[in-house]
Amino acid sequence: MALLCRVMGINRSSYYAWLVARLAAAERQCVEDELTEEIREIHASSRGAYGAPRVHAALRRKGHAVNRKKVERIMRERDIRGVTRRRHRHLTQQDTKAAPAPDLVGRDFTATRPGTKLVGDITYLPTIEGWWYLATVIDLATREVIGYAMAGHHRAELVTDALRMAAGRGGLQPGCIMHTDRGSEYTSGEFRQELRELNLRQSMGRTGICYDNAAAESFFGLLKAEIGTAVWDSREAARADVFHFIEVEYNRTRLRKHPEFGYLTPLETRARLQQDFTPAA
Repeated sequence: MALLCRVMGINRSSYYAWLVARLAAAERQCVEDELTEEIREIHASSRGAYGAPRVHAALRRKGHAVNRKKVERIMRERDIRGVTRRRHRHLTQQDTKAAPAPDLVGRDFTATRPGTKLVGDITYLPTIEGWWYLATVIDLATREVIGYAMAGHHRAELVTDALRMAAGRGGLQPGCIMHTDRGSEYTSGEFRQELRELNLRQSMGRTGICYDNAAAESFFGLLKAEIGTAVWDSREAARADVFHFIEVEYNRTRLRKHPEFGYLTPLETRARLQQDFTPAA
């Protein structure tokens, strides 16, 4: 090696410095390739939904002390992108004869305690067998879907069934707000009777203003973008996909940034908040 350096007119220390730098670069590339594979796995497990912030959060939860900008660079260079949501198409129609409830939310889609502020909405899913309708109830403190119902219709009983499920599993507080749009399903006597029996306060946004119920509509955009099925082969297939998305993927594994706790799943957020509100022994 010394002879080769003399022949080439290269200082031996310069050669060894170059060699060390080359080995270090190869090692860094190997580490980055391994990180890239983990990023791809996290991205794939989210149905291609996660962008750099949630991928970064998922890596940190796995114990990787990696910089977010590095994750962004790797995803950009390898064309790994989060899914783009489709806009939710409005479904419910107002009953002009029914008196609307006041807006108790005012576009403030936050809550500090579970079971105090809920939002609900209906969407439709196209299947070869016909439309399949989904009604949901979301707790704004955790963003957990605590109630949902599916059927081949969107009559009042659909939204009432979703509300009953929420009451059965969500730990609703007396005077909890239930916010929706002004659709006839939500101004129906059946739904309002259920609200009274559960001691909930009804709240409604304005007619045709999607921003007044943005949190509920945003979930449907997320669901349709992440499931990715344009038309299901059957209503049963749509039911199975929705059930799996809500119960397995969304509530239990999907990360969302909480302003105080950082990235948590809806169920983890509920556990943290319930712990905060549990009286000391």
